[in-house]
Amino acid sequence: MQMLLMLPSLRPPPAAAQLLAAAPARKSLLLARRPAGPPAASASAEFPGSVPDSAQMPPRQRRRRSVAGIDQDELLEPDALADPDSSFYEINGVRLHHKVCSHEDEDEDSSSDQSSGSITTASDAVRKSQIGLPILLLHGFGASVFSWSRVMRPLARMVRAKVLAFDRPAFGLTSRASWSADDAKPLNPYSMAFSVMATLAFIDYLGAEKAILVGHSAGCLVAVNAYFEAPERVAALVLVAPAIFAPRKVVKEDQSGDQEAQQTQNVPSDENSPPNLFARIWGGFLQLWKHIAGLVFKIVTAIQGVVRSFCIKALVAFLRSSLGAALVRWVMDKFGVLGVRNAWYDPSKVTDHVIQGYTKPLKSKGWETALLEHTISMIIDSASASRVPVSKRLSEISCPVLVVTGDTDRIVPAWNAERVARAIPGATFEVIKSCGHLPQEERPEEFLSVVENFLRTMFANPNEQVFQAAV
Repeated sequence: MQMLLMLPSLRPPPAAAQLLAAAPARKSLLLARRPAGPPAASASAEFPGSVPDSAQMPPRQRRRRSVAGIDQDELLEPDALADPDSSFYEINGVRLHHKVCSHEDEDEDSSSDQSSGSITTASDAVRKSQIGLPILLLHGFGASVFSWSRVMRPLARMVRAKVLAFDRPAFGLTSRASWSADDAKPLNPYSMAFSVMATLAFIDYLGAEKAILVGHSAGCLVAVNAYFEAPERVAALVLVAPAIFAPRKVVKEDQSGDQEAQQTQNVPSDENSPPNLFARIWGGFLQLWKHIAGLVFKIVTAIQGVVRSFCIKALVAFLRSSLGAALVRWVMDKFGVLGVRNAWYDPSKVTDHVIQGYTKPLKSKGWETALLEHTISMIIDSASASRVPVSKRLSEISCPVLVVTGDTDRIVPAWNAERVARAIPGATFEVIKSCGHLPQEERPEEFLSVVENFLRTMFANPNEQVFQAAV
């Protein structure tokens, strides 16, 4: 029994106790074996698997933001990006970038050609016949004055007057004005009303009573709205790939008529049939449900209005947030250049010069905020119940109208542009072959020929027409 009590005292000490006891001796042994010299540079020199101290790591370079190849850390004021032939015209505190081509400049060029021995032919005399009306060019969404660069000078020669193109707010090199609904400014610079006012102001700027308005895509909306605002100031409208009607499915009238006829055949309407109590009860029941359905429809419509208003406010708040700005930068970076190429009939013919022309405005400060404010203004305008859409007023246009489209327009299909031409009384409709959404850029010669034929038909005086016939 005593031997059993003595067994615990004979157990060996724990392994941990042995290690702790041996630690001082092992440590002194390691210190004795370490060679003399300077201390190690870092812990990783002794232990290759360890992580270096953060203080000794090289500083990280901040990632630079780029949108469509444009460095967003080196943005400039729009004035600093202007071309030698750029001008600025201030309206309500907004500096509108524009360019002007004059036929007088072309006359100087032609006179220098004549002095060098060139001969003026009869066709040159016809080309110089007086139309005498200035032209205002209105670009589409995402474009700028650049989109008219290939046709401005030829148009000036054609009409024997000045041709002006300007960048609407949020586009090109026009200043990015800060604006919100709480501002005391009289007019939102990103609204349709401001673009219309600027269009009419530029007619005054040219010192003209009337002008020919040439709009492209969404710029056609500005041209038509300017006509309705002051029809006496608009001599003619040229609508290029007009983005006025939203694409929709066309339902054939005969099919709908057949369905209505089939539905009416299922309703008993024989007055000579014997009275049927069940039929009368069923008819009254249907009438009751008809009234109930009408009441429910009115309630749902009212609820939809409230929900729609709430959704619009939520959408506007999101677009004005930092997430909205990040979203628009991402969209422009991923799809901006692709959208330009998709607008052409043959995307492979889009040169670097064209890409640079469309991406240049991305170098200006505040471009994403301005683009978002323009989008917000479009949403609010479309939700306005008091304003009649332009698409429902096209029949009121009485000035000469030309509608031009490309046969392979992927953005505004040719059949959609033809709908606009049919809705305007007396409008002329022309289709340019092997052409996409930008006839003035992709097929400038064909575009100028179509526009010239239209303008000379509408505005050439009888003497000029006789002269042309004689030639």
